[in-house]
Amino acid sequence: MDKHRGYCLIVLLVVFAVFLAGTASVYVYFKNLPPITKLENYQPTLTSQIMSQDKVVIKTFGAYKYKKVKIEDIPDDLKNAIVAIEDKNFYSHKGFDPVALFRSVIKNLKARKLVQGASTITQQLARILFLSTEKTFDRKIKELIIAYRMEKSIPKDKILQMYLNNVYLGEGAYGISAAAAIYFDKKVQDLNLAECALIAGLPQAPSAYTPYRNMHLALKRRKMVLRRMLAEKFITQEQADQANAEEVKLDYKNRPNSLNKAPYFINYALKELNQNAGIKEEELVQGGYKVYTTLNYKYQKNATETITKNINKWRFKEPWQQAALVTFDVITGKIVAYIGGKDYSISQFDRVTQAIRPPGSSFKLFVYATALENGATPQSIYSDAPIRIAKWKPHNYGDRYRGDLPLYKALAYSSNVIAARLITQYGISRTIRTTRKLGITTPLQKDPTIALGSNGVNLFELTSAYSVFANGGIKVQPYAVERVETSEGKIIYQAETKFKRVFSPKVVASMVDMLTQVIKIGTGRAANFGRPAAGKTGTTDSYRDAWFMGFTPEYATGVWIGNDNNTPTKKITGGGLPAIIWREYMKKITKDRPFVDFIYPEIIIDPTLKQNEKVNFEALIDEEYARMEESSNIFEQQEVEIDDFNDSNNFNHNFGRNTDIEKEIEDDFEAMPPLPPIDEIRRKRNNFSY
Repeated sequence: MDKHRGYCLIVLLVVFAVFLAGTASVYVYFKNLPPITKLENYQPTLTSQIMSQDKVVIKTFGAYKYKKVKIEDIPDDLKNAIVAIEDKNFYSHKGFDPVALFRSVIKNLKARKLVQGASTITQQLARILFLSTEKTFDRKIKELIIAYRMEKSIPKDKILQMYLNNVYLGEGAYGISAAAAIYFDKKVQDLNLAECALIAGLPQAPSAYTPYRNMHLALKRRKMVLRRMLAEKFITQEQADQANAEEVKLDYKNRPNSLNKAPYFINYALKELNQNAGIKEEELVQGGYKVYTTLNYKYQKNATETITKNINKWRFKEPWQQAALVTFDVITGKIVAYIGGKDYSISQFDRVTQAIRPPGSSFKLFVYATALENGATPQSIYSDAPIRIAKWKPHNYGDRYRGDLPLYKALAYSSNVIAARLITQYGISRTIRTTRKLGITTPLQKDPTIALGSNGVNLFELTSAYSVFANGGIKVQPYAVERVETSEGKIIYQAETKFKRVFSPKVVASMVDMLTQVIKIGTGRAANFGRPAAGKTGTTDSYRDAWFMGFTPEYATGVWIGNDNNTPTKKITGGGLPAIIWREYMKKITKDRPFVDFIYPEIIIDPTLKQNEKVNFEALIDEEYARMEESSNIFEQQEVEIDDFNDSNNFNHNFGRNTDIEKEIEDDFEAMPPLPPIDEIRRKRNNFSY
């Protein structure tokens, strides 16, 4: 019996000790929560900076100085809009919404991480004033506790007033007073319903929904706010329709004068930072961070100056007449220059990543690479004569044909019919597979017309694909942000270089030498700037798009010229204005760099020439054109018909119709040995063998 009492005493002591420890922990936890005092004195914190790799500040984030507004001076439409879209039960809950909270808890438990919030306006205010924006369960618990304490001591209208005066609304605007001034050059009390709805849609994702950067998303979000207001019976259907139809009149002259030297690049970098590190723009604005990017501001200025000078010279001055350029370091994947359009203040549409345009003959890279990977060589002979594939009859530029040509000349002269022959021989699916290995994610039509670039792609992915050949067949993931540091110098994000071999050095060596001939004797001669370089021109139907894609052993650069409204340009070809811009820009950025040649296994591009023999390429191409003129009548009588074309991968005879494309494509090089570290690749490139 005494023994039993002894065990009970021990158990009681243990329970009591656990209770005391738990009580102490809860006390310490609550003690460490911030006190709810002096809420009205909250001010945004330090200014953040975005830096280029050459130590130039290219963007600053600072809070726009604003005047706080009393609740009675805030329009009912704005208060109702915020409540409708952010927290419809604001006036009935005690700081948190149990139903919404339960729903989010279930989803978060299923995902085993915080993927969905259920924050009320009070919780958001608690986070703004006291907490960080990190997605942790601990922060969420603190947020709930503080929100509950605020609801017990502060009236609802006061909470709403503080929220509206402190919430971040994009463009450096804290609070509705700043937003009204920045977006519409108005006082808060003068905002109409449409303007109130637009501002109310911003808190969820200020950098995404700001109309300065993406008017389409801003209008879509405004429509959602108005729909919620209608559902809550804050407005009538007629009011909603009128507000939806109202044009957004932004006040560009009153936009904050924060430093912004490379706006298209900065937008891309902010998206990358959000995706890779979960760091949002509003955190940067509040935190006093330093963001170190890959941009070389000297190169960026050279790109801007070169584009501006040449498009003005060509009288390419209308707002819809546009240009874009992007440059990657081929070894590291660093984005060193990025021009998404002529003038960001007029158009925020990014033509590097957002514009999906047909690449014309610059797509032939994928056709020829597929052929080389499957047994063809630069010396393989193909007939440059008319051809018909089912209902498709491709033509060469100017209906000019040259007879039998080796592939390296066919690519240099940009023969359309030989590209068509190659894609029929080696397969459409194989060609699409090549594009996927090289990083093209745009859906592609399964028909042979893609050989001539009939399917849209974006400049970013196409330039990245070309850079693989500059880098010995190694694909590197391009990136914009190197690292992020706090105001105390603590690194909270560091980029990781991702790379993978996708082509053998033998295929790459052949492809690079063929693309070199494009600049030496072919359609890209205007891009020749006296250093080793390779590339390809591209021009689409009716001169709607003109491209030059090229690279040196160090940098890959893509240039696009065209009209936003998809109308024809004034007969601009890829070998014209884009090639000229490319040449002048690349000459500038390599001027002070060491002379570097491509280092690959030797490929004798033309076995009929003696090694090291100098060739007059200008005379050679003139000779080719003369021979072409003499034989053009003969080839018109020798049209080849392929009526019964049957691709092994279900050729689609209904050209232009989208068909299913493989979602995942296996990589033949998965079994290859791991690559050396990035910093050894350039040093060891001359050791590649096959």
